[in-house]
Amino acid sequence: MRTQQTRVPVSGGGSLWAERAGEGTPVVLLHGAGMDSRLWDMVFPALAGRHTVVRYDACGLGRSTPPTEPFRDVADLRAVLDHFGLDRAALVGMSLGGETALDFTVAHPDRVAALALVGSSVSGHTWPEAPDLVAYGAANRERDAGRLAELELSIWAPMGVAATGGELIATMIADNARRRVAGEHGAVHPDQDAVTLLGQVTAPTLVVHGDQDHPEIAAIAARLVAGIPGARGEVVPDADHYLPLRGPERLTDLLLAHLP
Repeated sequence: MRTQQTRVPVSGGGSLWAERAGEGTPVVLLHGAGMDSRLWDMVFPALAGRHTVVRYDACGLGRSTPPTEPFRDVADLRAVLDHFGLDRAALVGMSLGGETALDFTVAHPDRVAALALVGSSVSGHTWPEAPDLVAYGAANRERDAGRLAELELSIWAPMGVAATGGELIATMIADNARRRVAGEHGAVHPDQDAVTLLGQVTAPTLVVHGDQDHPEIAAIAARLVAGIPGARGEVVPDADHYLPLRGPERLTDLLLAHLP
């Protein structure tokens, strides 16, 4: 598979690593917090067989540079689309990447042909004060990279390293832990929370999560399906939060059936 790798100047004063492959209607893949575009390794080639597919490392993660000033994930996504000359594209976002995709859809509805939210969060959602999530938030605020990586594995990848995709998941988390705590606190959040604007989303929307994901992700998925007009929900068996690596074949089938 021939790919084009490039760097995209963005709002945080640095640049994002990005990769493009395939021909057809465009699709952009967004990974979650503390990860990088390797999340899509098992999905990217199959999608590129039918689509122009772009994936990128978010600000400060993977092969992208750390921010030197405040940055906006939505503005960075727009910069990626503009760099590749994509006036309109389908967005596939996992976890925080899904939140960014949804925020972008609310802000720029004319640029989104379809939306797939995978184990997604949503801006404005109130998370419960569960002990695991409280500890996770504290480690993030205290910029404790080691503790944050440990909790990332136990909370969000409970199927373990021995399960499908486990070694890559552990490697991504370890590689990005220090980068994450160094850069994430510079993120500027959108002016409006998407959770209050779900009824305005007109893009065809697929909401997917794994049956082994954190219970709050299932609650968010139900909220998205109920709030976004015409949204369809799917649950993938034997997959935790890292669904693109835990259940890539099933996810790919769902995406190919949904994407224009």
